Amino acid sequence: MSKKILVRGVNWIGDAVMSLPALKALRKACPESSISLLVRPSIAPIFDRNPDIDEIILYGEEFKGITGRLRLAGVLRGKGFSKAILFQNAFDAALIAFLAGIPERVGYNRDGRGLLLTGPITFDNEDRRVHHRDYYLDLLTKAGISDSKPNPPIAPWIYLSLEERLSARNVLSRLKRPILGINPGAAYGPAKRWYPERFARVANWFINDTGGGVVIFGGKDDLSTAEEIEIKIRVWSDQSSVRRPHNFLTSHLLNLSGKTSLRGLISLISECDILLSNDSGPMHIAYAVGTPLAVIFGSTDPKLTGPVNGANVVLKADLACSPCFERTCRNNDMRCMNDITPDDACSAIKRLLPERPAVFFDRDGTLCRDTGYLNRWEDFKVFPEISSINILKNKGFLLIGVSNQSGVAKGLVDESFVKMVNRVFIEGYGFDDFYYCPHHPDEHCPCRKPEPGMLFEAREGHRIDLKASYVVGDKDSDMILAKSVGAKGIFVLTGQQEESSHADFVAKDLKVAVDFIVRDRGL
Repeated sequence: MSKKILVRGVNWIGDAVMSLPALKALRKACPESSISLLVRPSIAPIFDRNPDIDEIILYGEEFKGITGRLRLAGVLRGKGFSKAILFQNAFDAALIAFLAGIPERVGYNRDGRGLLLTGPITFDNEDRRVHHRDYYLDLLTKAGISDSKPNPPIAPWIYLSLEERLSARNVLSRLKRPILGINPGAAYGPAKRWYPERFARVANWFINDTGGGVVIFGGKDDLSTAEEIEIKIRVWSDQSSVRRPHNFLTSHLLNLSGKTSLRGLISLISECDILLSNDSGPMHIAYAVGTPLAVIFGSTDPKLTGPVNGANVVLKADLACSPCFERTCRNNDMRCMNDITPDDACSAIKRLLPERPAVFFDRDGTLCRDTGYLNRWEDFKVFPEISSINILKNKGFLLIGVSNQSGVAKGLVDESFVKMVNRVFIEGYGFDDFYYCPHHPDEHCPCRKPEPGMLFEAREGHRIDLKASYVVGDKDSDMILAKSVGAKGIFVLTGQQEESSHADFVAKDLKVAVDFIVRDRGL
């Protein structure tokens, strides 16, 4: 297998997100290879901190024009790539790889570039028949790089640092929870944009009905739309029959359109409880950071570019003319957008709103003795203080287990044994659910703590209010997990780690942890 691989990335935010599973599949197929990504600077932040990439090469303005492309080809030639994989469909992608003298050049045979490819992959309009995530995965499969599409499918995931999450949380801290993000823009064209007045009506309902806050997102091209939405919300607030203080909207409305970097936008969307969006780049960002999503589709098709994981509701009118994939409505009536009402969007948001808090428990070292890799029943010893967690159940908390079980991937623990042990806590101790990550740490999966994937899966399945929840564990990764989602972390001294710098509270055992939660919530 090639030792140095160049991937030519795509040029749009949504496409970049949908190509993330293919990058992970490539890394899995070529674990020893060095993988570099050539991508436009405007898209590069999508890939920051991504462990499946060794290097990001920026295709900036300095490489514009014929001389610029020759200069870029020289830069690439100096890096000694042995294979180029072209996710981008353009002729330019193949030309630069050819000029760089990369021996193997793999890509779809389209846009007249077949002669520049050493591994042309037959193209017969697949992008109108399969989801674009699969479009990129299929390229690897057909090129013989990966055996087949993974089952279950790989979910797109954007990696954020704890510092980025905390910074975004601080920006939104003046807003009441829950927080609804609104993204009224779409770069493709007006046929993908719902009406500002309808976004404003949904925002006004959300503020009045939930008591929460609304944050408006958008790029510089969306400033006028965002301002129109903000003005309408303010006018309706002033006209409200409910008496409100003059600064009422300070804690209920924030307009950040044109004020965020792409990386900042990603972090902010991750901190929203729900995002209401058109089919656009921010919509793709939402499901790739685990934010519940209500998305409006007009001229495009959710089967091709819709959300592929997480809690989401797709709003689309059932019309003969849709999807038409036009940038502007050829019927001049925008019926696909007209047929989606504010009530439809409000109903979708209600289905996604968090309902209950949970207490998440690590397993080994927290609920039972940590033996390293628990793989025998005779080593399974539950801590006697576990009986105290029934108090939490009676106080209205969901009880959820979340456990890293890399022993499965390492061949040290049978996965069926993990499931049986977890079942003991559900059937014998009143747990509502139990999640585990069976992956190897080198896979850098979204579900391995401290990444919050398991908590997001639990939120989707049980409509959990993560900001009102708690994480109890015996490792620093459990405490970082708590901070990453805005929950409180309780570190128990029953495991093998003696301290954590990220804990909100330290307890000697489960009983003390339960007592703290009850006091902290004033129950």
